[in-house]
Amino acid sequence: MNNNYDKIIYKEESYAIQGAIFEVYKELGCGFLETVYQESLEKELILRNIPFQSQKEFLVLYKGDPLRQIFRADLVCYDKILLELKAVKEINDEHRAQIMNYLKISGLRLGLLVNFGQSVRATVERIVM
Repeated sequence: MNNNYDKIIYKEESYAIQGAIFEVYKELGCGFLETVYQESLEKELILRNIPFQSQKEFLVLYKGDPLRQIFRADLVCYDKILLELKAVKEINDEHRAQIMNYLKISGLRLGLLVNFGQSVRATVERIVM
């Protein structure tokens, strides 16, 4: 069977990460700061043996020259999936533009834009470069 699901990049890894995200939300619900969700998610990723780097730094270049400003990704899992965590009422186009820029800077192909701020459930948007 050949369908679009078979063409999803890093689908197994994404599925594992999303399981950890939903477990954190199940435990905490909404209403906390992003930092609380990040620390909790890090603990859950460890429990699930999902490799990650927290606050991974990337250089920002302007016309090939590095800036003093650096970008810190909330999390990078499996050395190839960037996670940007939010705790807001709703994700908007500014958040999507932000993660697109982060993907461009990092050279990674897949970003997961995660929002813990909704009262019903955590949401995860896949952003592919």
